[in-house]
Order: sequence, then structure tokens, then C-alpha cells
Amino acid sequence: MTTYYYCHTGHRIGLDRFRRAVTILGCMQEDITLLCSDFRIAQEAHNFGIEKAVGIDVVRNIANVAQRGDRLILDSAEVNPLMLEDMKQFFSKLYVIEEDTIVVAERYFEPKDKTVEVSFFFGDDDYEKDLQKHLGMLDGIDAHLGVGFYFFLDYEDELKKMFGNYFEFEEYDVMIQSSKILITASPQAAIESLASGGKPIYIQRADYTDVYVTKFEQLGIPIVYNFNKERLHEVFYHISEINYGKITPNCQKISAIIKQSLN
Repeated sequence: MTTYYYCHTGHRIGLDRFRRAVTILGCMQEDITLLCSDFRIAQEAHNFGIEKAVGIDVVRNIANVAQRGDRLILDSAEVNPLMLEDMKQFFSKLYVIEEDTIVVAERYFEPKDKTVEVSFFFGDDDYEKDLQKHLGMLDGIDAHLGVGFYFFLDYEDELKKMFGNYFEFEEYDVMIQSSKILITASPQAAIESLASGGKPIYIQRADYTDVYVTKFEQLGIPIVYNFNKERLHEVFYHISEINYGKITPNCQKISAIIKQSLN
């Protein structure tokens, strides 16, 4: 019996679920095969400490890899109720990750010097080049750019010239842990920034789920909707007045819950 972890990834939805999966799998420390809906990140997964990763293109292809009676951890919003029932019949155990689950790797809680005043990480995907369209909202804010995984090559080079200072995709952890302020449209990045002692500002994209809004409000993470420049600058220049909440290490707890459910 094999255990699989499927996370929805891709050039239109980014890597937030992938980063969450890597964190959970790192804490579980079991023989689990990661399934990604994108072949490119599956090939890079070993650089994140994942020993087994397979790209399967779409969620329905899980059955082409797994066998009846295997176990599955599912992190995706692609699955409709009918498909979920089929999965319950196919797998001996099925654990569904709630979409707004917050989990942070323990390394982000380790104290690091905040050597960068401001970083801007739009996310790992920008298929429509929305970042370029809305760069005006950063006028007057001298930010380092965090390069996303699914940026087109020519687009990436153009953005680097615009920002001057930037973090490569492989320097994601350095960006998170060294930035005093992180402006980001990635929910996972916002959470990890807060855990590391940073002050995140979350950009709610119209094409992204808003399931994190309530939890971010509870944590004191300010939210900017629709690339609103006035709102962003108001938050940025009064950030010292914001009472941010605290995130405690929870990876071991969540992994234990998943293990118990699968067993």
C-alpha cells in the first residue's frame, strides 16, 4: 500500500499548495510520493527535500498512478463532490487538507537578521503579467523583487531591470527571513513572513481565493484589494502602528493529525 500527497500546482495558480505540502511532508518524515499537477515543479521537488515526486497534469490522473486501496492526502480545490466520493471508494484512506490550513515550517521561527527593509513577492505565477500592469502601486516604495517560479524568461529579465535589487526563486527563504516588510499576493509567503518576525502586507488578487481573509484579519495582517495604491501606501507608511498577531509552530501537530487519520 502506497501513500500519495496530491497538491494542485501550475502557472496559473502558483506554488502555495506545493510549499505547504513540502512543509507537511518534511514534518511527517514518511515514505510518501508527492503528486503535482505540473511536471516542471515535480522535477524540481528534490531541491525541496522531496525524494519522490510525479507530475500528473490533472487531478483525474491520480488513478493512473495509484492503485485501489492506496492512501491519499488531497490538497486541491479541483475536486467536486462526485469526484470526492469516487476517491473515497478508490482509496483505503483519504485525508483532505482544508483550503485555509495554516502550516509553517519550523525554520521560519528561527531568529534571523532583518537586513532588507522591503521586499515584494507577487507570487510564483503571473501568467497575465498582472505585476507589470500594476507596478505603479509601488511608486515611492523601494522594494526588492522576489522572482516567481513561473515567470516567463523575458518577463523575468525585464522585471529585474525595473527593480534593480531582487531575490532569485532559489533565494525564497532568504527573502522571507531577511525582509522587515513583505508585500505579497502569496498567502503562504505572508504566513511565513509573520512567523519569521516580519511584517507582511497581503495583496488579495481577484484571481485568487479569498479563504484566508478571515484568518489574516484575525492575525492583524493588513489586506489590500484590487492593487489599490492608496490603501497600500496608507498601510505601508503606518505599518509601525499595526498590531500583528503571532503564529506558533504547528507543523508537528498537523502532521500527527494526518498520520492518525491515515492509520
